[in-house]
Amino acid sequence: MPCVAGLRKAKQYDWKDSNLALFGSDLERQVKKEAAESEPAWRKVGKKVGLQVWRIVNFKVTEWPVKDYGKFYNGDSYIVLNTYKDGDSDKFLYDVHFWIGKYSTQDEYGTAAYKTVELDTYLDDVPVQHREVQNHESDLFRSYFKTITLLEGGTDSGFRTVEPEKYTPRLLHFHGDRHGVKVKEVPRNKSHVDSTDVYILDAGLTIVQWNGQGSNKDERFKALGYSKELANERAGKPQIIVEDEGQGTEEFDKYLDQEAEEEQNFDAADPTKELFRLSDASGKMSFSSEKTSIIRKSDFDSKDVFIFDTKSEVFVWIGKQTTVAEKKNAMTYAHNYLQKTDHPLIPITCLSEGSKNSAFEAALAA
Repeated sequence: MPCVAGLRKAKQYDWKDSNLALFGSDLERQVKKEAAESEPAWRKVGKKVGLQVWRIVNFKVTEWPVKDYGKFYNGDSYIVLNTYKDGDSDKFLYDVHFWIGKYSTQDEYGTAAYKTVELDTYLDDVPVQHREVQNHESDLFRSYFKTITLLEGGTDSGFRTVEPEKYTPRLLHFHGDRHGVKVKEVPRNKSHVDSTDVYILDAGLTIVQWNGQGSNKDERFKALGYSKELANERAGKPQIIVEDEGQGTEEFDKYLDQEAEEEQNFDAADPTKELFRLSDASGKMSFSSEKTSIIRKSDFDSKDVFIFDTKSEVFVWIGKQTTVAEKKNAMTYAHNYLQKTDHPLIPITCLSEGSKNSAFEAALAA
């Protein structure tokens, strides 16, 4: 994986030009039950309630350390499985997500995509599948972690033994919302510093916490805890310095020397909800608009696949009587559909008829 500095110059994945070439038309040949059963990573899945996370490394699914759950590098792709039970039932239920970093390669996110389907096959098609994109994660995905930390580079650029002469300083942004406090690495530039939030300048053996004048106690508390965790990882060697905006911030300011990086931001120009039908009843796959604005559960037909675009999330609803071809390519349909819109980065959820999904239910009209 490239170093931090290298990734700052890397080309960001262009969602408008992409397709999941490794995932889709050949999926039924690539992802078979036998292949899923031969994947070492799946041998311990789905046997108890809880969260499991893997990172894609050279086309392989590698276990992610539990202590690093919630940390994601923007040059990587990950698979996240949540195993749970509904009420008093003894049956295991699953949500499986593949998460794509903005500098993840096509090989990495393509592997994550088809391995997610492979995991779904291994678990007998019980899971609800989700696609997550960096900075546009679904509410469900964010609910799994106390803190989501977005870091530059890949895991190869991380460290446990500090070598300050080789370590590139990084700036971490702590911003609170209704989900809690989110942590994100941002370029070390003053244009990324907001007085309403808290920042940590991680310089290896010096860790500077900068408290904006308008920051709240939750952001400050989370940042201080994070600073102590970093220091503990480095055997307590780093010095922790806390500076408040307006009261002298020399240590913090001296590290702000990078040019700002322009972030991609996609929002739908038209917020109207839309429902589309996918059907091969005519002998070839057709895609047609069904309804806009007020979408109800009664608008869905068991014989076909539907794409429900809420403009903040896309749901692919798979009817019980759909064909094998329609079922196998559900995620691809949604991905390709989004490439033709002005909001391609929103989350995708694929669910079979009868599956429970609170976000889907909430998006439907009464």
